Amino acid sequence: MAIEKFITITSTCVPLSIENVDTDQIIPARYLKATSREGFGDNLFRDWRYDNNNNPKPDFVLNNPLYKGKILVAGKNFGSGSSREHAAWAIYDYGFRVVVSSFFADIFKNNALNIGLLPVQVSERFLARLFDIINKNAGTEVKVDLENQLITIVPTGESEKFEINNYKKTCLLKGYDDIDYLISLNQKIINFEQNR
Repeated sequence: MAIEKFITITSTCVPLSIENVDTDQIIPARYLKATSREGFGDNLFRDWRYDNNNNPKPDFVLNNPLYKGKILVAGKNFGSGSSREHAAWAIYDYGFRVVVSSFFADIFKNNALNIGLLPVQVSERFLARLFDIINKNAGTEVKVDLENQLITIVPTGESEKFEINNYKKTCLLKGYDDIDYLISLNQKIINFEQNR
C-alpha cells in the first residue's frame, strides 16, 4: 500500500511533555481488535484523554483547543514497550505526520517510518527549546524539511539536522512502502537479467 509522499511540512505543534511514553499509553491494548489502519486515532492516548465516563479530561493537551497541528512534540523515550504497529497507526490516523523527541524506541521508529509517519530525533537542548517556545505561543510553527533533514522553529530560525535511514528517506519522499520500492526497481532488474 503506497504511503503519502512527505517532503516538507510546516505546522503548529501539540506539546506532550511527558517522558517514557509507551505504546500501551499511545493506544491501550483493549483497542487493538482491528487489523486495518483506520479508526485508531479515536483512541489515541485514550486513558489520558478521557475519564471513566468518556468525558474529555480538560487538562490533557489533546483536549486543549489552543494546540493543534500535524506535529506532535513528545518527551524523551517515546514509543517504548510492546512492538504494536497500532501505536504508529493511531498517531497517523489522528492527523499527525511528524513526531519529535530526543529519543525513540527502535521498533516504534521503524513502525512509524513504514506508514509515512516521520520520527524526528533532536537533541535534548533543541527539544527543551521547542517545548519552551510552543508553551509560550501555541501558534508557533515548525518546519520539517525531509529532503535536507532539517527541523526549524519558524519564528526564530533556530534549526537542527536530524538523521534518517537513506532507504526510508527515499520511500517517504516518493510515497513508497517496501513493495512499491521493489516495484520501482522492476526495469533495473529486467535490464540486469538481460545483460547477464
